[in-house]
Amino acid sequence: MTTELTEAPALPTPVPQGLAGGTLPRWAPLGCLAAALIVAFGLAAVTPVSGTAGTLLVAAVLYAGVQSVWSFSVEGRRHAKDRLATTLIYSSFFLAFVPLVAVLTTVVVKGLTAFNAVFLTHSMRNIDLAKPGGGVYHALIGTIEQVGIAAVLGIPTGILVAIYLVEYGARGKLARAISFFVDVMTGVPSIVAGLFVYTGFVLTLGFERSGVAGSLALAILMIPVVVRSTEEMLKLVPVELRESAYALGVPKYRTITRIVIPTALGGIITGALLAVARVAGETAPLLLTTFLSQSINTNPFTGPQASVPTFIWDQIASGTNASIDRAWAGAMTLILLVMLLNIAARLVARFTRVK
Repeated sequence: MTTELTEAPALPTPVPQGLAGGTLPRWAPLGCLAAALIVAFGLAAVTPVSGTAGTLLVAAVLYAGVQSVWSFSVEGRRHAKDRLATTLIYSSFFLAFVPLVAVLTTVVVKGLTAFNAVFLTHSMRNIDLAKPGGGVYHALIGTIEQVGIAAVLGIPTGILVAIYLVEYGARGKLARAISFFVDVMTGVPSIVAGLFVYTGFVLTLGFERSGVAGSLALAILMIPVVVRSTEEMLKLVPVELRESAYALGVPKYRTITRIVIPTALGGIITGALLAVARVAGETAPLLLTTFLSQSINTNPFTGPQASVPTFIWDQIASGTNASIDRAWAGAMTLILLVMLLNIAARLVARFTRVK
């Protein structure tokens, strides 16, 4: 006769009292926030601190301080630092997000007063600036053509320069010189690019003010942005991919075009979009190179050509209620144009990325 012995279930090992740290209750962040807001609004009522921005700043400081001190006393230094860092991250996001939303909301609300089908399909030819009517059609054509030509000139140039710096130049003298000039061009004000094209091409070589002249100035501003963004994306491609291709006998140019560039294509397109958004709203170089026009000019090689930024500047300079409404509608049009270009480029990147 056999007897089966069963072991008693093991009891959980008790955690030493000295190793079990305390934790704040779940309502602690909301409680600290409510207390900070109450104290901040109370201080605003009895002290010189006033205004929404000042009150919210005081509330944020109080919230971070109260929560950190409470966490330090209950949870310890490590958890207190973690909560403070989390608070700073969310606060930074809030500070960056609120102005963006405020700007977009203001543009949309004020732009809708004059934004309609007539505004998008008519120009300002023979339209009194002090009266309602007219539209941005002529400026929209100019912006699309000028930015398009600038992209054709600037984006391929910037990508080729970045490929040379990463894949071929290494640390040579020419690569260092190119990198130095790219850094200098990154900080050049846009008006300087306009002055360069105006003096070098319009005054010296005799070219007339036109959309192409403006595109040259915009291309100068685009190149350093494309170079730097593409260069960083190419550096992120693992060296092992290149070495694997070289080990299989693949030439370097085919490795770059078939492996390196497709791998970094998403980042390259993002950099190109950043460059397009950078120049789409430029006004100063276009005032010198394209001048102002109230008529439709579909030929960027001849005669003055309007653009959405110069259209906004012209309408704001007029100072009438109708022109200011058109300026807000023009700003809304420019934002929508950049957004559509962004969506189109994202779709291209999605369908052309490496599977």
